[in-house]
Amino acid sequence: MLRRVLMETGKTATEAAYAWTRSPEQLNRVVTEVRGEELLQAQLAKGRGLIVAVPHLGAWELLGLYWAARLRLHSMYRPPRQREYEPLLTWVRERSGAELVPATAGGLRRLYRALAQGHVAAILPDQEPPGQGVFAPFFGRPAMTMTLLAKLAQRSGAPVIYSFAERLPRGRGYRIHLLPAPEEIADPDPVIAATALNAGVEACARLALEQYQWTYRRFRRHPDGGPSPYTDQPL
Repeated sequence: MLRRVLMETGKTATEAAYAWTRSPEQLNRVVTEVRGEELLQAQLAKGRGLIVAVPHLGAWELLGLYWAARLRLHSMYRPPRQREYEPLLTWVRERSGAELVPATAGGLRRLYRALAQGHVAAILPDQEPPGQGVFAPFFGRPAMTMTLLAKLAQRSGAPVIYSFAERLPRGRGYRIHLLPAPEEIADPDPVIAATALNAGVEACARLALEQYQWTYRRFRRHPDGGPSPYTDQPL
């Protein structure tokens, strides 16, 4: 299992260059199947906008470019630590038509406006929040989990779905999945909402377990300040 995870992690790194340098038409050709598109259309038809939770699973760089070419997509992102790379990052991700929104108070206001206009907001739900967050179970362990997505869903009334691009074996392309979110994802109780959020990420990850980004340290922080499972040292 560990060996397969590391192999898929390597593919995640190398395929980003492919996704970033190919035209939307070329990317279309490597997507061989979309499962659950009827769910996407049904939620958009409600006219309240749509929040798409995109876990760190499979080819998420390709996924963003794919949906940006088809939807009025606004993607929230965290500016890189090396600020000189930010112009490249925004240019690459916006070239298919997406609008990148920084994870700031101003960026959040832009997302609310976009949802009110019936557009789509894409958020990575499994990033450890730098500010507000709560501990909620993720694969049986407590993980610091964002509350941003739940608040956005509560205040905007927009429905939530999940999407990821599964990497098919032996270079055979990608299969895009769309899955419904747990009902409690917009619950006013932040722990209930965060538990539902993580359950949705788990449901996606179990469809392609080796392709989840396990190298991202979701369990680095512990609710009682105990030792990190990555270092075995107290935090």
